[in-house]
Amino acid sequence: MITTMAPAVPTASAAEPTTSAGQGRMRGYVTMGGPPLIVFALFVAVWYLISYGLLSERRRFLLPPPHDVVSIGFLDWHNFAEILAGLGSTAAISLAGFAIAGTIGFTLAVVMSQSVAMERSFYPYAVALQTLPVLAMTPLVGLWFGFDTFSRILICSILALFPIITNTLFGLKSVEPSQRDLFDLMKAGRWTRLWRLEIPAALPNILTGLRISGGLSVIGAIVADFFFRQGDPGIGRLLDIYRASLETERLYAAIICSSLLGLALFLTNTLISRHVLRNWHASAHSKSS
Repeated sequence: MITTMAPAVPTASAAEPTTSAGQGRMRGYVTMGGPPLIVFALFVAVWYLISYGLLSERRRFLLPPPHDVVSIGFLDWHNFAEILAGLGSTAAISLAGFAIAGTIGFTLAVVMSQSVAMERSFYPYAVALQTLPVLAMTPLVGLWFGFDTFSRILICSILALFPIITNTLFGLKSVEPSQRDLFDLMKAGRWTRLWRLEIPAALPNILTGLRISGGLSVIGAIVADFFFRQGDPGIGRLLDIYRASLETERLYAAIICSSLLGLALFLTNTLISRHVLRNWHASAHSKSS
């Protein structure tokens, strides 16, 4: 009697999907983090090249090597604590100015979107406010309102205001006509159309304006602190002190911390934007090429 054996069907191991998923996740990390790390390594290499190759030892204080900046500006706790204190003051001013600019900018954009007369009345002045040089306005603001915290917040708000106004207004006025016609067909009132249609449709533009204004608020806080020397010293005042005393290692450390503060605010707004828009808008879905 001849018996035939069915060929064994290979079964996938349970570990294979886990391994492939882990490899895919690792590949994604490398794809996302690899290019920035390569650019950072090239930046540090060029920094070293300029510091040791192009500058003589007597002029090396103009661009101290990165390890000196790290050891003096970050690893020395006394210096780093001073920079952190200034960074905290600047962060508080920038967040306050950012919040005020967001509230005023959003309100003005909504008002202008509901009335052509209001838009024609206020929008030219918003544009003019943006074109005024901040360095020229800062001393005037100090003369009018004093040289304390209020003036610093005011300069920060002025600098961060225009992107919120223009992006919000553009989003509110860019609703598709077919959707407006549908609300007209349902006899929806002006406020119903605003809250149920225009503001949700304008969310990507509103959040884009907030991302832009976040970085501008940090710049405004640093510029205002550079001029107004009352209240808690911020990064701007420390930058001026380090410049005057030629402490370039601490100067570069303070500049790096200022950049990281703006980057942190930008990334926070980006994460909020992706969380709000992730279920329905294409901008929240990143595509890897």
